[in-house]
Amino acid sequence: MSAPSQPQKSTYDVIVIGAGIQGSFTAYHLAQRHKDTLLLEQFLLPHSRGSSHGQSRIIRSAYPQEYYSRMMPDCFRLWQQLEAETGTPLYRQTGLVLLGPPGEPELEACRRSLGGGEVLDAAALAQRFPGFRLQAGQVAVLDSSAGVLFADRALRAVQEVFRRHGGTLRDGEKVLHIEPGAMVTVTTTCGVYKAPRIIITAGPWTGAFVEQLGLRLPLQPLRIDVCYWREKQPGSAGLGTVTPSFLTLGLSQAPHGIYGLPSIEYPGLMKVCHHHGSPIDPEKRDQVSSSAPRPDISVLSSFISSYLPGLETQPAVMETCLYTNTPDEDFILDRHPKFSNIVIGAGFSGHGFKLAPVVGKLLCELSLGEEPSYNMTHFAITRFPGVLGAA
Repeated sequence: MSAPSQPQKSTYDVIVIGAGIQGSFTAYHLAQRHKDTLLLEQFLLPHSRGSSHGQSRIIRSAYPQEYYSRMMPDCFRLWQQLEAETGTPLYRQTGLVLLGPPGEPELEACRRSLGGGEVLDAAALAQRFPGFRLQAGQVAVLDSSAGVLFADRALRAVQEVFRRHGGTLRDGEKVLHIEPGAMVTVTTTCGVYKAPRIIITAGPWTGAFVEQLGLRLPLQPLRIDVCYWREKQPGSAGLGTVTPSFLTLGLSQAPHGIYGLPSIEYPGLMKVCHHHGSPIDPEKRDQVSSSAPRPDISVLSSFISSYLPGLETQPAVMETCLYTNTPDEDFILDRHPKFSNIVIGAGFSGHGFKLAPVVGKLLCELSLGEEPSYNMTHFAITRFPGVLGAA
């Protein structure tokens, strides 16, 4: 995306590898701190090969883990700041209902994170949101501040502001090698760059990069089915823009959780997905057979029959996305244990998009040697034993 006529610089203050939402927000914060920053992306933008594409993501205040819920006010503020900087709407408030059995520990933790949170029984939920059905004895916790982030639009917006602040974004340029040192050398398909600090935010490709640097992080890329379900009769399921997003917690019908977003991307279709997928090599994502069995679809079909009876029970549109999961589904945000000028942001486990403004701030602070704004204990590399091998 740099103009071909411009002379290509080779030295920067910071190099960020991977221009998904996490890397782009990291570069955004660095540029706002007046650091000469190079953001590298292996694919031509926009692309749908990673984890940041698509039109919508849930944003919510409710979180079972207190260390994430504490970050959310800052996230909402930074998303609003980005909207103001670009004059682009990035968020629609829809509310979120968390569905589960009463007393379920994660559901209760979410309710506490909301300062109490309104609790609806089956009858109250059906009256407030006619498209939803709860099973007997189950409840819904309402997060009224939650909504939908316009993902593609948000990614473009943060990259636009990064470049406006003097940052350099080079896409279609794959990183081939990283050589540690006081000045880290990054070799790509188009050139060689040097910087005293680098940040790796390469999504499902992160594991391969850090193996070059003697780290074996427990990162598992997963291929996720992103499914859209049609109303049986137009207007019958109440899928207008006022329909809330939803998330299940502790339902036996959905051991990994199911989430849904209102009809925004495709009119008359609701996005409902299983928070789970199949292990995959990100380089071979497109080689998966379309005839391979998709067990997640049967889980979703059964859930829709019971909880969203106004929808057809087979998906009308199917797309794919990649998650990169850690064993505990908490992020990795840390300096390399051996090379402190190399910072790693990885393992966002399918719930990182909403938190990207704060993740970017934390990775920026780590890279600049500053005290992070939040407690980083849950994001440390050292929580996984035996990760440091021979470089």
